[in-house]
Amino acid sequence: MEPKFLVDFMLGRLCKWLRIFGFDTEYFTSLNKNIIVYQSLKEGRILLTRDQRVSKNKALKVLLIDSDNYEKQIQQVLKELNLKVDPEKMFTRCCLCNTLLEPIEKEKVKDKVPSFVYQTQENFSFCFTCQKIYWPGTHWDSMRNKYTQIQTAR
Repeated sequence: MEPKFLVDFMLGRLCKWLRIFGFDTEYFTSLNKNIIVYQSLKEGRILLTRDQRVSKNKALKVLLIDSDNYEKQIQQVLKELNLKVDPEKMFTRCCLCNTLLEPIEKEKVKDKVPSFVYQTQENFSFCFTCQKIYWPGTHWDSMRNKYTQIQTAR
């Protein structure tokens, strides 16, 4: 079973990268610690936090994140939870809202993406929650390279 994460407000970049890697990752922006504990328990999510007091809650599955550096944070999560990124699941979630992306026909995005993108890309994905459109541009290669760097450094 794939892990599900709840990331506290101090770890926004980590949240974004876990989503890029295909992990179900909710971002919690409230400062109310009782609510984050409740949500983690209710949804069966592993809490990723920099808050030492919250991390001591024995009722939670929690990982205290050591570093301020997002690359080291990713390394820690993957190493300590013994996780591997499935290349097939990369780029399957919206990095803004965590919704699973759906394929969308090229014709439907014609007036919603830059004309160069429309002319050079064939495959598009759509987030039905926040209406964001994704495509496999050069930024995907950069993100894959970042993952390779992180894996190598583990």
